[in-house]
Amino acid sequence: MTSHNARPRRGEIWTAMLGSPQVRHWVLVVSLDSRNISERVDSVLIVPFGSQGMDGPTTMRFEPGETGLPGASWLKGHFITTIKKSLLGERLPRPLSAMRMRQVSLAIRRAFDPDSPPCKE
Repeated sequence: MTSHNARPRRGEIWTAMLGSPQVRHWVLVVSLDSRNISERVDSVLIVPFGSQGMDGPTTMRFEPGETGLPGASWLKGHFITTIKKSLLGERLPRPLSAMRMRQVSLAIRRAFDPDSPPCKE
């Protein structure tokens, strides 16, 4: 696990211990950097990746070359959650592009706003 002083950035992909029992998952940090780097805030907003999935209004497929993950992955915007920074482990060196982060934000929004626009690639 990482130290309690982790300062993840929006768009970075990390491992995190999620669930009960806790299992290592790849996650995307989606909270604003003002929150992420604050020493007063001990949590971040994340969206998990899954190795299986289907394209849909709240899911997005990513290829390994885009994320640095070992295989194709699906980001599941409807599973946005808050976790403690201390649950973050390994960080991949390649953050998502600004364009893909805008698409991620739309996928998250579609989880609670049926009138949100569709994602355009």
